[in-house]
Amino acid sequence: MDHAVQKTPEREAFYRKIDGENLTALWTVMGDLITPEPKSACRPHLWRFDAIRDYMMEAGKLITAKEAERRVLVLENPGLRGQSKITTSLYAGVQLVMPGEVAPAHRHSQSALRFILEGKGAHTSVDGERTIMEPGDFVITPSMKWHDHGNQTSEPMFWLDGLDIPLVQFFDASFAEGSTEDEQEVTRPAGDSFARYGRNLLPVDLKRASQASPIFNYPYNYTREALEQAKARDEWDACHGLKLKFSNPATGDFAMPTIGTFIQLLPKGFKTARYRSTDATVFAPIEGGGRSRIGEQTFEWGPRDLFVVPSWQWVTHEADEDSVLFSFSDRPVQQKLDLFREDRGNA
Repeated sequence: MDHAVQKTPEREAFYRKIDGENLTALWTVMGDLITPEPKSACRPHLWRFDAIRDYMMEAGKLITAKEAERRVLVLENPGLRGQSKITTSLYAGVQLVMPGEVAPAHRHSQSALRFILEGKGAHTSVDGERTIMEPGDFVITPSMKWHDHGNQTSEPMFWLDGLDIPLVQFFDASFAEGSTEDEQEVTRPAGDSFARYGRNLLPVDLKRASQASPIFNYPYNYTREALEQAKARDEWDACHGLKLKFSNPATGDFAMPTIGTFIQLLPKGFKTARYRSTDATVFAPIEGGGRSRIGEQTFEWGPRDLFVVPSWQWVTHEADEDSVLFSFSDRPVQQKLDLFREDRGNA
């Protein structure tokens, strides 16, 4: 499909004529619309958490969480600057809630995830239930559910936000609403959703309209235990080490309808085989250290650093010590639309 169309004075005159009628000749643009392989402005990049943390603490002195509504520094992909995107379909940012602060209640069409990076004991309330957060926890805010954050500890709290903002923007489907109260009323005890749905048991009459998981906090201690149990079998995937997806216990599908979330363990000294896929992926190591080669670039990472692998670019990971990496992508959408493709290289 990659062929150049010859330019002639007659053709150029024709294009100018139809342009006045808001028409374009497909044969002049087809090569940019339908490409032989994914072609994106998204670029590999790594953000150092230590640098982000310093900037966030400076921001904490400049603006309150309430005035900002959400005190967040957006991770802008260097190839997509000015668009608030980390990939073409996803948003990411790092949020700070200082001791004694509340990030006020609101809700919106966009689905959100929180991956806790630093701090222990602050809370998020979602749809009437409050959960206490610790590093490594994965917390969901489903579409149009009220949510607010508070920090009653003596230390600042940092987490990674991941949202499907560009997807919702693409579909022109955004709605948002603020609350008259900073914090929503808590109507269910802490841990209620995990107790009901998190132990391979479901209410017999479960009827849910939402496609998101009924669990909204996947605690890291359970996640880590699952990785250790699986590690005991010594079955390592050449491209991923040991990689698990967070799932919706009611359906077995991804925990969120638009964002796939994953956790993987790379043992000390393990180097993955080459891998690429169509879902551009954001990685957040929470333990260990190592490096990832993305295309022709190599990025050294440690705990809480953040990096992005664009669509259809080769990646390998190498761990200097036992390492755990959280990641997220738009894979659920791609799979449902029959668009997802992966290439396991020489594995």
